[in-house]
Amino acid sequence: MVRVALPYHLKNLGRIEGEVLLEVEGVVSVATILDAVEARYPMLKGTIRDHVTKKRRPFLRFFACGEDLSNDPPENPLPEAIASGKDLFMVVGAIAGG
Repeated sequence: MVRVALPYHLKNLGRIEGEVLLEVEGVVSVATILDAVEARYPMLKGTIRDHVTKKRRPFLRFFACGEDLSNDPPENPLPEAIASGKDLFMVVGAIAGG
């Protein structure tokens, strides 16, 4: 069971309370986690990544085990701590400013 934390605006859109618990088939990666999130919450499709290119939307970042995975290939396997649900996979809203 994979545990996913979403930022407030996405939880609000998806009417989600707390963290999301998901079963992910096969290799646990950023791509497979996001596929599972979008399958369970279709209203989030296109909000985290582009509909066509599947690239991460600006101002969203991905973190796991204290590492920023935002620019890593999304098909890279994630650590066992994420796959087992011990640690949280986080989608974090970034803030721009100066």
